[in-house]
Amino acid sequence: MHPEEAHESAAGTLKHVAAPIRPHDAAEALKNGPIGALVVSAAAVALLFLGWMAFYFLLFMPRGPIG
Repeated sequence: MHPEEAHESAAGTLKHVAAPIRPHDAAEALKNGPIGALVVSAAAVALLFLGWMAFYFLLFMPRGPIG
């Protein structure tokens, strides 16, 4: 795209915009919250913690005190 060309947003036409939703339907869809995001973030934190524990017990503890 050349700098002098006008940019057209994908949301500029109605065929690319979602249909309106009633507030009750939106509340029903969001009633249980973002369960998938919580599961993914909990798994990531658990893996990070397990990795840290592995480094601590497998690398740092066998060396003993320094000094």
